[in-house]
Amino acid sequence: MGPLHPNRCCLLVIDVQERFLPAIHQLDQVVHNLRGLLRLGRRLGVGVVVTEQYPRGLGATLPAVAAEIDPFVPFPKTHFDACREPGFLPLIHATGATEIIVAGVESHVCVQQTCRALARRGYHLHVVADACASRTPENHAIGLGLMREAAISITSTEAVLMELLGDARGELFKESLAFLKGS
Repeated sequence: MGPLHPNRCCLLVIDVQERFLPAIHQLDQVVHNLRGLLRLGRRLGVGVVVTEQYPRGLGATLPAVAAEIDPFVPFPKTHFDACREPGFLPLIHATGATEIIVAGVESHVCVQQTCRALARRGYHLHVVADACASRTPENHAIGLGLMREAAISITSTEAVLMELLGDARGELFKESLAFLKGS
């Protein structure tokens, strides 16, 4: 598996929903990092797939996240493993991606179950640890550990941004650097 390239990847955003998020540990960091990934991804033409777990009960995707996605078309689901939902795998396939950058909640449930299922189907997964979370730090660590055991790459927002850019020249690098510095 070589470095991430915008033409070979998509960003999968799992269940970042407004009614559920107040219980999530380090929510502000997750949302900030996810928005940075989405912004750079949009500029580089990276496809985005968004899931919503039982939206009638857990609400819609957080507006600050949805605003970064155009067009915003969430995929509703009830299975924790999105691959078990009819229509999800064709949606992923339609992006043309062989590599999937993953962010969302909860790390130990929907994120890890979906990632492990996608990995079994031959996709290369890059789980952005600081753009994923659970209600407790322990469950987040358990989810990351389960994915690592399944040979799924665990990475960070900064590592993904720099790998997608591949070069320190230009405006996108400057924008990414400003984002990473918190401005």
